[in-house]
Amino acid sequence: MPNLIKTDVVIIGTGPIGLFQTFELGLHGLQCHLIDALPEPGGQCIELYPDKPIYDIPAIKECTGEELVQRLMDQSAPFNPVYHLDQTVDALEKRGEQDFLVSTSKGQQFECRAVIVAAGAGSFTPVRVRVPDIDQFEGGQLLYRVRDPKQFAGKRIIILGGGDSALDWALSLVDIASELIVVNRTERFRAVESTVEKVQALATEGRLELLLGAAKSFTEEGGILKSLTFEMRDEEKSMRTIELDNLLVFFGLSPKLGPIEDWGLDLERKAISISTETFETSVPGIYAVGDINTYVGKKKLILSGFHEAALAGYAIKQAFNPDQKVSVQYTSTAPSLHEKLGVKH
Repeated sequence: MPNLIKTDVVIIGTGPIGLFQTFELGLHGLQCHLIDALPEPGGQCIELYPDKPIYDIPAIKECTGEELVQRLMDQSAPFNPVYHLDQTVDALEKRGEQDFLVSTSKGQQFECRAVIVAAGAGSFTPVRVRVPDIDQFEGGQLLYRVRDPKQFAGKRIIILGGGDSALDWALSLVDIASELIVVNRTERFRAVESTVEKVQALATEGRLELLLGAAKSFTEEGGILKSLTFEMRDEEKSMRTIELDNLLVFFGLSPKLGPIEDWGLDLERKAISISTETFETSVPGIYAVGDINTYVGKKKLILSGFHEAALAGYAIKQAFNPDQKVSVQYTSTAPSLHEKLGVKH
């Protein structure tokens, strides 16, 4: 069979929980390969808030999403996890007890004994701006995510949206852009109150313009987006045309489970039902950790996902060795763990 890789566990998803899962499996001496549709590890932390501070990671007072991802990758590095990025899992076949065949969109296949779904809320598709034919500028002047803020230096920027991402980027770009206009569709903002207050203060100071309206049409010249025309949220529903260099749209992301829905797993409201004792799904040998799963009392926190990954690691080790008791070992005192981690004690 071409392109076949044999391993103990395949992890679907490389967000913080998937990354920490590699560490927990490594402590048990299990090798894993990770698959993700994104071109780099990190999941939502990298896609949505790489520069946004996170405050609720134990013992880390503050870190950005990007810093958290890098710390987790460094932590699991002694176990040599292998990443397969920019590809999706198209098929998952259970061939027998502890025998799975996983196939990806790039033709790669994996033979493994267990599968862990750590895919967050599934794959995310940005909610697009509804202006006819404007998608021709997507990836150029029209962007749904920001990779390099420096590219907007000295540019006329319009930001659409009123949530955390839209207003966070407004605060980040206000001193970089030559002109910054934020347009929300209603008077209701979905960002945290302190962020809304900061943006409104900047508008009062004249450092950015805050408008209420909806984009209706655009003008272009020689394949270059020149302006957007808005229907304003005033009594007259007046029209206003604004020239721009770049359009950033943050209407949110639409989660999709994709092929996961076809794997025969018990689902509840687009989430995977699991046993809280093992975090195993309704299909023996397939586990689910992080935001993708659901159970009574579920909290969608990175902190909770770390706990789930630890329990899933023990459950998988026990399933692989049913006649052997899997005891709890502590990284502070267990010589065998020190050896696996490559540290001296």
